[in-house]
Amino acid sequence: MSFDMATTIGLSKWWWTFIIRGVVAILFGVIALVFPPVALGVLVGLFAAWAIIDGANSLLTGVRTRGQDRSWWLEILEGVVSVAAGVIALVLPGIASHILLLLIAAWAIVTGVVQIVTAIRLRTVIAGEAWLALAGIASIVFGVILLVFPTAGALSIAWLIASFAIVFGAFLAMLGWRLRGVDQMARRDAAHDYGTPASG
Repeated sequence: MSFDMATTIGLSKWWWTFIIRGVVAILFGVIALVFPPVALGVLVGLFAAWAIIDGANSLLTGVRTRGQDRSWWLEILEGVVSVAAGVIALVLPGIASHILLLLIAAWAIVTGVVQIVTAIRLRTVIAGEAWLALAGIASIVFGVILLVFPTAGALSIAWLIASFAIVFGAFLAMLGWRLRGVDQMARRDAAHDYGTPASG
């Protein structure tokens, strides 16, 4: 199953949500790199804020495209998982560190799978779908690393999460910029097709 051009144009109207998600992820990563959390609670708070904002944007995209894309529910699923992960981390900041890492890993893997599926569906109509696929792959790799090395030190985990956030955010921002180009092209075509004919 793939997107048709009409669906892609509909999705491109929300290019700014991808850029917002990318910028928020990059900001989170930079803060975590520049100010490595000395306490797990700081890292939990940063992750919770990022996951909730990212999830809210996914939910917005899913709701806005539900009449144009048959798989709009994938964005809803990603949004629900992100918001749930963020809320759990925010409401229960004292949960054991290994449970927190499992939560983050599960969130990253689900997010990555959804993005790869979406990228595969986009591949026939937009050249920039690779950015979304790369973001998905990075997310899955990050989640698997957390599952395989759950006992890594807090500082190592902080650097890993920060690095992932920056890479993930950059890929999403690039996709958003590509979708912005599609939206501008569609607007120009619409203006050309429906513009006032020149008088003869």
